[in-house]
Amino acid sequence: MARAKPLGTVGAALVLLMLLMAVAAPMLAPYDPNVMSMGERLAGPSGRHLLGTDSFGRDVFSRILYGAQVSLYVGVLATTLGTIFGGFWGLVSAYFGGFADDLIQRLMDILLALPQLVLAIALVAALGASVNNVVIALAVVLTPSGNRVVRSAALAEKERQYVEAARCIGCGHLRIILVHLLPNVTAPIIVLASVVLGLAILTEASLSFLGLGPPPPAATWGAMLSLEGQKYFEEAPGLALFPGVAISLAVLGFNFLGDALRDLWDPRLRGSGVGG
Repeated sequence: MARAKPLGTVGAALVLLMLLMAVAAPMLAPYDPNVMSMGERLAGPSGRHLLGTDSFGRDVFSRILYGAQVSLYVGVLATTLGTIFGGFWGLVSAYFGGFADDLIQRLMDILLALPQLVLAIALVAALGASVNNVVIALAVVLTPSGNRVVRSAALAEKERQYVEAARCIGCGHLRIILVHLLPNVTAPIIVLASVVLGLAILTEASLSFLGLGPPPPAATWGAMLSLEGQKYFEEAPGLALFPGVAISLAVLGFNFLGDALRDLWDPRLRGSGVGG
């Protein structure tokens, strides 16, 4: 993959780096991310504080590391829930067709009619700002994409002979959907999940930027941009630069990895050069 898809390799490296930051944050962080030191507020990068400090004297490097935990937790959990829920109803929609298909797809159309960020803002505003409520909101936002991708793949699979054979030997509908159809549409599900993870992280950062993410003093990249980056940009530009770079690299990593997986698993795209 490294030679055939160099951008995919770069993406995988960025994803692994983010994973390492999140898992090893307690060991790598030189300070508690929430401990304040007013005597060191707005200090520039130095040997004592690798990326400087914010307006409360908190170590920016430590907060970046712990912010990766929040981004990965929200991104992975929301993507998993949205993909599972949307994928299941995509399978049901494709398998039964008819009225069930029309009803499910019209519900997906309603969700798709609303801009994703606006829908996420409305849901979090209604539920309240917290990590788990952000996960729920993003899972709802990501459900239609999982539904459409899985439905498209399942429509082709349900016409194959193994499905008809399963019906002939008396398999029930649920068994055919979960045991026979689901394993044959896992590739597009995995590719979809790798791509939308970047979207989930970006949306979580946007919600935190707007004050709808995990409440302070939780270290989140979006909140760091909003609370510190804007107010003290001229005095300490690193307060906006460092979390902004972290968000950009995380989203790029998942996008590059997702594009590479799509190209490798979709025979129609092999050799096309799409996605690096």
